[in-house]
Order: sequence, then C-alpha cells, then structure tokens
Amino acid sequence: MDLTLLATPWLGTPLYLWLAFLALVALLLAFDLGVLHRKSEEISIRQSLVMSGGYIAIGLTFGGFVWWHIGADAGLAYLTGFVIEKTLALDNIFVIALIFSFFAIPRHYQHRALFWGILGVIVLRGIMIGAGATLVAEFHWILYLFAAFLVLTGIKMLLTEDKEHDLAKNPLVGFLRRRLNVTDQLEGDHFFVRKPLAGSGRLAWHATPLFLALVLIEAADIIFAVDSVPAIFAITTDAFVIYTSNIFAILGLRALYFALAAMIHRFRYLKPALALVLVFIGSKVFIAELMGLEKFPAVISLGVTFALIAGGVVVSLLKTRQEAKGPELASK
Repeated sequence: MDLTLLATPWLGTPLYLWLAFLALVALLLAFDLGVLHRKSEEISIRQSLVMSGGYIAIGLTFGGFVWWHIGADAGLAYLTGFVIEKTLALDNIFVIALIFSFFAIPRHYQHRALFWGILGVIVLRGIMIGAGATLVAEFHWILYLFAAFLVLTGIKMLLTEDKEHDLAKNPLVGFLRRRLNVTDQLEGDHFFVRKPLAGSGRLAWHATPLFLALVLIEAADIIFAVDSVPAIFAITTDAFVIYTSNIFAILGLRALYFALAAMIHRFRYLKPALALVLVFIGSKVFIAELMGLEKFPAVISLGVTFALIAGGVVVSLLKTRQEAKGPELASK
C-alpha cells in the first residue's frame, strides 16, 4: 500500500488519523456487543457506571493524544467539545427514557436499541459535521450564523419551561404506523418479524415496537445535534476534533443511560447552566471578532464551560436533595 496515501489530508487531517479513530470505535463497539453483551440482559447501575467510566477514560485519553499529536489548542477544543456534548446528552437521556416508557421496552432489550442507535448516530453526525466543515471552509460567515443561533437557543432555554412530550401525538410515530405493518407487542429483541397479515393471512414483514423506538431515538439525536454541532463549530472548525469529541461523548451515552435514567430528575437545574454555556459559546465568536482576535482563547473557553456545567450539577444535586428532605421534615 502506498504510505503517502495515508498521509493525504482529508478534511484537513491526515487519512491515517481518521482510519485509526474509526478502527478504535469499531473495536469498542465489537467488544461491547460481541463480548460484554452477547445476550439481551438488563444492565445494572454498577455495570452502567463502570462502562461509562471506561468510555469517559478512553475519550479523555484520546483527547490527550489529540493534544500531543495535533497541538494544545486542538486538545483544549476537543475537551471543550467533549464536555459540552456529554452534558447536552443528559437531555437526550430523558427523551430516550420517555421513548422506552411509551413503547414499554423492558430494560433487558433497551441495550440493543441503544447499540444500533449509536451506529446510526456515528453515520448521521459524520454527514452533518462533514457538510458543516465544507460550508464553513467555503463560507466563513456561516460561523456567525451558528453563533447567533446558539445565543438565541440559549436565551430561549432560559425563558421557556419544559413541555410535556406526548409521543402518542408525535407525527413520526403516526407516519410509521401508517406506512408499516407494526406488531402489537414486542417480539423478543427483534426489530422485524414475519407474521400473517391481518385480513389476508399472507406472511409479511412487520416492524416491532422496538424498531419504532430505535427510529425515534435516531430522530431525537438529529434534533439534539442541531444544538451540539453548531456549538462545537463555534469552538473549532477542525472537523477531526469536532467529530471525534462528539462520537466519544456519545459512545458513553448508552452506558451512562442505565445509571442516570432513574435519577435524571436530580439534574433539573442543569438546563439553565446549559443555556448559559450556549450563550457563552455563541457570544465568544462575536467577542473575538470585536477584539481582533484570530480565535477566542481555548483555555478560557474550556474553563468557563466547565465552571458553568459543574455549577449546574452542584446546584441541581443540592436543590433536589433539599426538596427531598422538605417533605420528610414536614411529616415529623
């Protein structure tokens, strides 16, 4: 094989780095599905925390590699994107829990849907980030649109309350049920099964509720990517840093889900912190322009982002703990 081909830049980064990253992700997913979870089984909170800790450690280690191999600015941008994506994923966990509850998916089948959902995310995020990187390279002013969008999104998050999600009225659910034959109940861990068609008795493929849950999970990620992808483009335009930080943060989401799904209510005050992060990330693009800086200092970006998110987590845990103690004290 011609080694010079491996050094050819693709989206600004040598091809061998992209191949190494994709090979690592493939190995992690193969190990997860082929060794750790060959059978459909319920994942305990302890297993979830251990797996999530492992994915976070691997993601941070890769960030250290980016720092060493590409440079300090790239390393800091990677860590900032990793932290933002990981935190934004908490909202995603709430929606995923809602989807599984609506379709009555037992915990021992949820890992299968999440695993295949991750594969879809890897492809979809790649398409979105690749398109974004191409547009930014051709039209630099698009960064300012991203930045303005983040500021407006953050302000909207601060001023609006969470709405109840009624999946029974979700247009995507209605569309799928109209277009597909759907079983009334789960069929084990299968996404599709062949069953007699109602009325004719002819065998036909039927989608199961597990498949509908998978489609909604993918759709939810596209919606969340509308926030997270512009956020990291406002930090760096390096497609390799953007994609790798996004994917490593998302890889651990599946593992983290099983630990946090039952206690996501403890992080209700994290939303204002996330809103402030989006406002800050969007604003710094304009601040750098006004100050005549080529880019906003990466150290400050990471520091402010981490401080806001850490503050949101601490306030959430303290506030919800006090609220839990309130009824207990009143009953005594």
